[in-house]
Amino acid sequence: MLLAAGEGTRLRPLTLETPKVLLPVGERPLIELQLSWLKHHGIQEAAINLYHLGDKVRDFLGDGSRFGVKISYSAEERLLGTAGGVKKMEHFFDSTFVVVYADVFTDFNLSAMVKFHRQKKAAATLVIFGASNPREVGIVKMSPEGRILSFVEKPKTANLELQSLASGGVYVLEKEILNYIPVQGFSDFATDIFPKLIELGFPIYGYVLKPQDYLIDIGTIEKYRQASDDVEARRVKIKHG
Repeated sequence: MLLAAGEGTRLRPLTLETPKVLLPVGERPLIELQLSWLKHHGIQEAAINLYHLGDKVRDFLGDGSRFGVKISYSAEERLLGTAGGVKKMEHFFDSTFVVVYADVFTDFNLSAMVKFHRQKKAAATLVIFGASNPREVGIVKMSPEGRILSFVEKPKTANLELQSLASGGVYVLEKEILNYIPVQGFSDFATDIFPKLIELGFPIYGYVLKPQDYLIDIGTIEKYRQASDDVEARRVKIKHG
């Protein structure tokens, strides 16, 4: 599932008339690059939640056939949050599934992450990277085996390490996770669901990116420009289905 409902407020004015997932990175819209990456790793069906300018996303992608994937949509009348949006599409999932924040642009080996998830018999596996801006991301602490011991979204503590381990907005999940997401209302994986599951003792693991892996959260105009420059400079490996 691609989480594409956000309004992209930090990307204004670019997102006033264009949803952030349709902003071009290089020569192709971000969401097209994401679908190519997912298809490259064997994903053939995708659900996408919509809110801000959702009709434009639907008009561009259609049923997904020209991108080699089958797309289902979930329109939200009000924002349900990352977990709430997934819960609304509970009927779509029948086994292990992947959740991707739609402003994440990456080229890492998703197939290897799924394999790691299954080897660990994890309930949830989060992609993890080294972040130099810990107050802007979800910070994790992990055991040597990769089990996540704590998860704090955008911590305010002043004495954070210079390089912290952070969640990168890509999850591999088992369907049992959905039982712990409220049926109604707003719910967020980072602030509401993962901390609760860790406290309950669920096997939650982190898949740490390799130095050569590329991942950026295109949440600000500065990051958007950086991603575009990185594509032009070929610092990211574009997947073509």
